[in-house]
Amino acid sequence: MTTSKESQYYADLNAPVCQLEIRPHFELLNEQEKHYAHHISRASWYGARALLNQTTKESETIFDFIVSLFKEESTGKLVDLEKLRAASGVGEEAFQHWLQYAGQFLSNLANYKSFGDTKFIPRVSEADLEAIVKAKANQKVTELFEAVRQNIYSVTPESKNLLGYVDDGHVSNYYSENVAKKDILEVQRYLESIDVDSLNTRLFKISDSEFEVRIASAQQKEPQVHKTPEGKSVKITYGDYHETMRKVADEIQAAIKYAANDNQRQMLEKYAESFTTGSIEAHKESQKFWIKDIGPTVESNIGFIETYRDPAGIRAEWEGFVAMVNKDRTKKFGVLVDNAEKFISKLPWGVEFEKDKFNKPDFTSLEVMSFATGGIPAGINIPNYDDIRQTYGFKNVSLGNILNAKAPSEKYPFLNEQDRALFEKLKGPAFEVQVGLHELLGHGSGKLLAEQEPGKFNFDQSNPPVSPVTKKPITSWYKPGQTWGSVFKNISSSYEECRAESVALFLSTDKEALEVFGHTDSSHDVGLADDIMYIGWLSMARAGLLGLEFYDPTAKKWGQAHMMARYAIMRVLLEAGEDFVKIERNADNTDAVITLDRSKIHSVGMPAMHAFLQKLQIYKATADFEAGSALYAEMTRVPDEWKSLRDIVISHKQPRKLFVQANTVLVGDSVELREYPATVEGILQSFVERGI
Repeated sequence: MTTSKESQYYADLNAPVCQLEIRPHFELLNEQEKHYAHHISRASWYGARALLNQTTKESETIFDFIVSLFKEESTGKLVDLEKLRAASGVGEEAFQHWLQYAGQFLSNLANYKSFGDTKFIPRVSEADLEAIVKAKANQKVTELFEAVRQNIYSVTPESKNLLGYVDDGHVSNYYSENVAKKDILEVQRYLESIDVDSLNTRLFKISDSEFEVRIASAQQKEPQVHKTPEGKSVKITYGDYHETMRKVADEIQAAIKYAANDNQRQMLEKYAESFTTGSIEAHKESQKFWIKDIGPTVESNIGFIETYRDPAGIRAEWEGFVAMVNKDRTKKFGVLVDNAEKFISKLPWGVEFEKDKFNKPDFTSLEVMSFATGGIPAGINIPNYDDIRQTYGFKNVSLGNILNAKAPSEKYPFLNEQDRALFEKLKGPAFEVQVGLHELLGHGSGKLLAEQEPGKFNFDQSNPPVSPVTKKPITSWYKPGQTWGSVFKNISSSYEECRAESVALFLSTDKEALEVFGHTDSSHDVGLADDIMYIGWLSMARAGLLGLEFYDPTAKKWGQAHMMARYAIMRVLLEAGEDFVKIERNADNTDAVITLDRSKIHSVGMPAMHAFLQKLQIYKATADFEAGSALYAEMTRVPDEWKSLRDIVISHKQPRKLFVQANTVLVGDSVELREYPATVEGILQSFVERGI
């Protein structure tokens, strides 16, 4: 019998599936470009096994179970699903529930949501799933099922249904189950002192005085044993996910002869070195060549990139993508890049807190062919290495076929009827403005004041700049070896997303910025400037309200960096006063409407965002973790009396879109693209044929 405790963790019912349309862009490539895309796509997907292992101990086995269950061994194709269902004796609805869980697992590359970090379980009963397994009549499938059946269904203890610190009772396969927060900090301090980067590592505690840091690499080298100043033993071993990383490196090597230029070739050589040896320095070198590869026809990036899901904000999960450039949509981003310095000068901090030189980045609109990750973003600004960003620059990409993917069943709760009509019409163009400003001018702005090496500063240390927040000379900055992530730790990812979102919202009131995207006072065809600005601000306020879904009131923990950031901005707008933003509930407390007074965006909203954004940047720039963390904790605090409001949000939540991605295969001397239908069955077929 199903309990209410179990039902809250059920996989989404009938989650909409969107196809990432790519064929028209793929067919424009020549054979060299197709081979280049094919091998990097294969490398990206092979690396997905590292991501599975980083999330939970059971994820890789569940992945193998699902793929083996649905794979016809003799053909390597998807099994006849109706034949399997009929043989199992399971009803059509129950079987469909299992397909939906499987599709969502493969899309998230884990049994925890990539957007929210909460566990999900099948709606189909364990007995029915066992019947499906028996119908397959395959010993390997049966063994895999028995190994994970408890992990698939268990929802107790409740704390283990969240990704997070293991000593808080949560789950993270970046760490062994006996690693405490203090252990992470102590080992991290030591690793920084010997210049070992943690991005591609996991941490295991052997005993109270012994730790093992495992580095992802194809090579398995002799372990290095170190002693910390406290007398602890730290063993650094190479070869975590070594088989996976070998396959990744092999595909990267295979791509080299198809590189379009020397920058691509040298980038790939450094990728291969990094994935073979485990060297983050080699990966940093790859990013320098990547930045120099301006305007490629095929764009890609691959490696251990984002730290969102590490509770400590130190270790990065695997991702890799391959995409084709949409040249028409890229033109408008070129105009934005050309005017970036002008827009950055309008941000609420002085030149002392801005980069000495803005290195104009490549900003392209891409159509994704492959994106091996648990959740595909709408835009990207990388690399995340602060020293490279400040010295060499960065790239921005907007993912067009992600932005344009529409779910026909999508609804828009928490808006009044007048706002809803305008929201449905303009949410796409308004989101494009937000993404463009967020990636280029949000993540691309701001300086980190630092002592780069002993005695060498990137600011006048004898006459330090005056903080616009305190009106006094600054007293803190980054010390040698410190990074943004190492200082701001577990809040760094969400804090930075909040800063970038705030920059985008702030600049979306600028008529010149809106004009770059084609929105003027007379541009009815793409949206009037004032309407786009209004829907952008309303969307952000509404997103903050929706963010309550990703807050766990029992653990008092946020499960998604971007939604935590948007909630903070909503709080700023609510607290701006003068009824600028209001949330009103109906009489029986079953629904709510959020409204924003568009006539007060400039007079009330902008001053509030000016003050908030200024603090975010100054605290980040000066490594002032104490002030920055206090500000962010206050603005992301969810009052106890908002629990009923969160219940309303939960009652209206909608399933998140799933994407079915194409595969490429070598057929003789050619590369063939294989696409799949926009269904759960299409997702299953794509993974069965992907062969990772």
